[in-house]
Amino acid sequence: MSNRARSMAPEFGKPIHQLPLIPADVLKKHRVHEPLDTRFRSAARLLQALWREDRDLPIGSYVNEDGKRRKLGSRISPAAGKAGRNFLTPEIAHTARREAVYREIGALIDKERLATNLLSSMPLTFSLLAPWGHALERASSYLVELLPAFTGGALQLLFEHSPGRGNPKFTGDYTAFDALIRYSDFHGRNGFVAFEIKYSESMREPVPELKPRHAELSDASGLFTEPAAAALRTNPLQQLWREHLLAQSMIDNGLYDEGYLVVIAPSLNYHVQDAAEAYQAQLREPEDGKVRFVNLTLEDVIETIRLSDQAHAEALHHRYCDFWLVDGELERNAPTFGQALPRTRQRRKPANAG
Repeated sequence: MSNRARSMAPEFGKPIHQLPLIPADVLKKHRVHEPLDTRFRSAARLLQALWREDRDLPIGSYVNEDGKRRKLGSRISPAAGKAGRNFLTPEIAHTARREAVYREIGALIDKERLATNLLSSMPLTFSLLAPWGHALERASSYLVELLPAFTGGALQLLFEHSPGRGNPKFTGDYTAFDALIRYSDFHGRNGFVAFEIKYSESMREPVPELKPRHAELSDASGLFTEPAAAALRTNPLQQLWREHLLAQSMIDNGLYDEGYLVVIAPSLNYHVQDAAEAYQAQLREPEDGKVRFVNLTLEDVIETIRLSDQAHAEALHHRYCDFWLVDGELERNAPTFGQALPRTRQRRKPANAG
């Protein structure tokens, strides 16, 4: 963490329960003034810009709606992206590069976004989970801590995974998981943990075309109290619904015996947290053979990692969750806040003033 954040945050170390509304001049100073950003996304974008600046990474750019290229503080240059600087370590960058090259047929991985967009959840997914794939025993211990009734041993970590894109045996569309861990439990049952990783998303992204197959699976899945509920088919729940259907179809088609669908997002991203709570309210009580839905905060996952890999946990927290950096930047740019204004010469009252 930079010294400026520690020195400017008088309550450093205590949890932040609400993010600030950041003044436009502070955002413009760091080239991250995006008026359409949500409150969380604005703070997260500034946090990523501060992380970039602290590492002297060259600023990147994007093409706006007018076709003009403009600099954006939450991006790094193509050269820095090619060098793997959007990831926490060179090893994670190497994993991300190979996964992009060897991605599943039909998998959608935006290489430019992965390499240069600091705010994207794609590099977060790799920075969070890639070390798990290189230490599967440790990954198993994390899952035991994080998931209810989990007793398995991790076998393989997959990124941007689907059992069959466009395959009518499943959802018949191109829904996929950000990552998936295959495991086997102590009774020889095969299972999976499918991950949906969110960072600054609002859960209001464009809704893809829904297919009759979705309705068929929803009715047959046994997951929902009201399988035909309109709320499941619209934002902010539709993505979770589609992914849960895909996960359950993997069990129903005999690929696995059990599974989990896990959402991981920052605790302060109220859009994702509200959506996960609303989605949970649509579900029946979990039963054997049905995919469990689990909502985890990014902070809780990081603290679980900290139990055995403090360096990885600290790097994750500092980049993605240390909003005291944002608080510190607000204080640095408001030096007179709470101080008395300088004395000014008083105007003489007219003789007839009341």
